[in-house]
Amino acid sequence: MKDVIVYQIDSFTKEKFKGNPAGVVLNAEKLTSEEMQLIARELNNSETAFVLKPDSENEGFDYHIRYFTPTTEVPICGHATIAALYAKAIESKLESCIIKIYTQVGILPIYIERIEDDYQITMTQGDFQLNPVFDLSTEENIIKALGLKIEDLDERCPVQIASTGHSKVMIGIKSRSALNSLTPDFTSLAQLSTMINCNGYFVFTFDTDDQNILTYGRMFAPAIGISEDPVTGNANGPLGGYLIENKIIEMADGTFEFTARQGEITNRIGEMKVEVTVNNNTPKAIRITGNAVAVFRVMMSI
Repeated sequence: MKDVIVYQIDSFTKEKFKGNPAGVVLNAEKLTSEEMQLIARELNNSETAFVLKPDSENEGFDYHIRYFTPTTEVPICGHATIAALYAKAIESKLESCIIKIYTQVGILPIYIERIEDDYQITMTQGDFQLNPVFDLSTEENIIKALGLKIEDLDERCPVQIASTGHSKVMIGIKSRSALNSLTPDFTSLAQLSTMINCNGYFVFTFDTDDQNILTYGRMFAPAIGISEDPVTGNANGPLGGYLIENKIIEMADGTFEFTARQGEITNRIGEMKVEVTVNNNTPKAIRITGNAVAVFRVMMSI
């Protein structure tokens, strides 16, 4: 029998049953890939993170983390990383520290800040990449599959893929009412994902009535079994780089910071702080910071 510790963590919130739920499996070294996939399917969160110790102490990182949706392994996940390090901090009663994790997108430093008897997690994401703008025909197909019209688009925001390790199509629109009334065609979006080699579609707007919130968003990834993800680190982080690269936000040097909100329509609202280090109008490093809360902890024997 293989004994593991399983947490359910809600990320980007301090309120249970809000934010984005993630499974976390600690002490996962002895699990096979097949067992990880079965556990992820059973927990049925958008992602479950499996935390493994390195094979030796000379690997240059503290933990290896693998990420599974209910149907497939993915290279990285923002909210599941926040959840995994939050669970590890609780389990090991950590003080403030930096932990290096090995993922499919590289070794990433994660800052754990102990605040009284709780923790806040800051994740440095992978290198930022921005693809060319889609051709008009592909853009129209994406817009149609999302249930949008061309006139809904924010003219400042080109439709293109941005990534810090797990790519998303960025679609900026004018109004929050249009955002909240989206009725995507999930079959069409999944088919398009195969064509464009990108599984996620992040629709966002600057239409906000809160001066502390820059954007509201929704994220759909039906090709990997996620109809809608409540609060997405791997969308809001790259969004920061996208805004700088496209000069929607003008900044030559320094740090661009904003707060993003997501999950309004799913009643799982959550927020994260996004920080983009900018040098010569170019995003150089992207970090996301979020709170978390534990919903349950159980021991599981496989």
